[in-house]
Amino acid sequence: MKAVRLVGPGAVEIADVPGPGSGDEFVVRVRQVGICGTDTEIFAGRVGVSYPLIMGHEMAGEVVSAPAGSFHEVGTRVLVDPAVSCGWCDLCVAGRTNLCRNGGLLGRDLDGVFTEYITVTANRLVPIPPNISDKASGLLQVLGTCVHAVERIHPLPGQAAAVVGLGVSGQILAQLLRLKGMNVIGITRSEWKRNLALELGAVAVADPSKAAEVVSRHTEGRGVDLGVEAAGYEATLAEVISLTGIGGRILSYGTVVRAGKGLPYYDLYFKELTIHNSRAALVSDYASGIALTDAGSLSLEQIVTHELDLSEVAQAFEMAQDPSSMKVLMKVS
Repeated sequence: MKAVRLVGPGAVEIADVPGPGSGDEFVVRVRQVGICGTDTEIFAGRVGVSYPLIMGHEMAGEVVSAPAGSFHEVGTRVLVDPAVSCGWCDLCVAGRTNLCRNGGLLGRDLDGVFTEYITVTANRLVPIPPNISDKASGLLQVLGTCVHAVERIHPLPGQAAAVVGLGVSGQILAQLLRLKGMNVIGITRSEWKRNLALELGAVAVADPSKAAEVVSRHTEGRGVDLGVEAAGYEATLAEVISLTGIGGRILSYGTVVRAGKGLPYYDLYFKELTIHNSRAALVSDYASGIALTDAGSLSLEQIVTHELDLSEVAQAFEMAQDPSSMKVLMKVS
């Protein structure tokens, strides 16, 4: 079967690799895959991996082979949880399989989903209802991680939230917070992303240069109750700290891996801010996100800006790193 392999920083190839074997696992035909920020960091060589590596961890597909007596029948559309967990360490036993001490992520620690077929265990499959379009299904994996993040902070209706960074995850987080009854202010340099956030339910948006003014106006000078960092930079996390009011909370969703000028540590102390981090998702988070999408509570298709074929992977990575893009999907034909 065909697969996209990373053979070195910035170098990918379409290769013939062995197909899935038979056994007690499910065989899933990959239909759609997505590129996220983690993939672009791996592609650029900023995340250490073993080469060659089949890339990717975001996918939707359908079951083509199932063990006898399985709950998921052949033909079922499914999302695959890309986090591999051992099931027996202390964190797995506590129900925190996303933090497994012995686990890993497809497309980073193990071969991933940029291929035609994968094998997977039953506990990592989540059915996708027929009402969800193929385009929307390409965002269900990142949606699950956003659901996981929001569940950690228990948003309160009527409070104000600022989401800094209105890319794929920022747009989804803003919608989830709106569904929880929060008044969301979206902040980004991109005018069209600001307009999309307004269309999807934000009460206000701002360029970073006007963020403090807009937040002050909408919170009577107090600052937001919840600040969300969704861009993955130290500078944007510092901005979130400055926009969050005394006694407020911060959700650090973006993965900050490169140091900058430092954080306003005195503000963290003076405001007595609480910082929440989130990592990956649980199968229940994916199921919750799928249920919200199936109910029509979220708008996902508008976040997709490009759809290509897997054979156009090099072009897809160029698009994914373009600030004017958002979600880049590839069909596996």
